[in-house]
Amino acid sequence: MKPVILYCSQTGFTKQYAVWMAEELSCPAVPFEKRNTVDFSRYDTILFGSWCHGGRLKRMKWFRGMLPEWKGKRKLLFAVGASPAGNRGIEEFLKGLEAQEEGIRAFYLPGGLCYEQMGAVSRAMMKLFSFMIGRKREKTPEEENMARMIRRSYDISDRACTAPILEAVRKGETSRGGKKRREGAGG
Repeated sequence: MKPVILYCSQTGFTKQYAVWMAEELSCPAVPFEKRNTVDFSRYDTILFGSWCHGGRLKRMKWFRGMLPEWKGKRKLLFAVGASPAGNRGIEEFLKGLEAQEEGIRAFYLPGGLCYEQMGAVSRAMMKLFSFMIGRKREKTPEEENMARMIRRSYDISDRACTAPILEAVRKGETSRGGKKRREGAGG
């Protein structure tokens, strides 16, 4: 097992998770901006982490474009977002990521919000979202919780949340349910 972690982080949560996993796996954690310095042929496992924004994973188009070059390698995604783990929509989001590309395992890690580190557009979008969810008359318990949380910066990241990803890397898992796909079979 020779993994590398490539991450895209806006406010630091994805970076923190990448660093924690790199420490556990004794492997490099490379910021997206330095992706061109990585010789991916040296690694058999590629972990790509990024932040969720508007129901999408940032830099996913780049990741998909690299898949032909990474044929035969294990590929895992970790998405970091502001929602707590266990949100109903997260499981569907992960299944959607996995369905887009066969042989990719996707995970979600709760991060938080750091308004101080956000760009102006992201900050404005979050304020608009906060306003919209706040005005909604009949909120689900999840929406009530989210409305309270997004009023200000918060950090719900937890190193323990990386355990399923670390286990999947160590066991060579590339699909849900722990099944190892044959080398070259999209995995």
